[in-house]
Amino acid sequence: MENLVKNIVKNAKILKDKYTDQKDALINYACIFCQSDKEEKNFLKLAHELGTVIQETKAGPVFKIPPLNTVAGKLQLLKIRNPDLARPERGDADFSITDYLSFKEKYLNKPGFSLIQKENFEMIELYEKGSNVRVYFSFPPLDEQLGLKYVKDVL
Repeated sequence: MENLVKNIVKNAKILKDKYTDQKDALINYACIFCQSDKEEKNFLKLAHELGTVIQETKAGPVFKIPPLNTVAGKLQLLKIRNPDLARPERGDADFSITDYLSFKEKYLNKPGFSLIQKENFEMIELYEKGSNVRVYFSFPPLDEQLGLKYVKDVL
């Protein structure tokens, strides 16, 4: 599972770097998109062995895990998403950016970018047809939404 998560983050970073100038943006959380009920059961079991559930969502639980080194910094939040026909990709990664409002103004009207409004936050999605991952930029970032404080890596 760790290799899968690292691969999701790596591919999401490649996509992020292709379409934005946020090359140094660090990983905030990652999500595995389960492709079947059997896969979901297996990933949930592994995630429970690795960490603890810190948030329940309609789409699946978010786990706080021991820091996992990735190409975009240390990952400590992992979501296991329920199977969803609208999410055929392998997963997504959410990156922290320093100036969300400027980023939103610069990229929101560009192809591949869209705004998703949630109850207590919003996120910009980056989607490229044929890609195996999606990229998100949340405001506020999930770690802040959950009140978590941990040291970020500097790349």
